[in-house]
Amino acid sequence: MLYYSIAFLVIALIAAFFGFGGVAAASAGIAQILFFVFLALFVLSLIVRVVR
Repeated sequence: MLYYSIAFLVIALIAAFFGFGGVAAASAGIAQILFFVFLALFVLSLIVRVVR
C-alpha cells in the first residue's frame, strides 16, 4: 500500500510540473489518503504485536 501512495505522489509531482493542476491535486489527495491508511494499519499492527 505504501507503494501505491508513493506512485500517486510521483504522478502528482509530474502532473504539477507539466501544469495539470486538477490531475495533480487529485493524485496528491489520493496519495495522502493512502499514506494515512498505511500509517494507521502499521500502528495497529505494532499494537497487536505488543499485546501478543
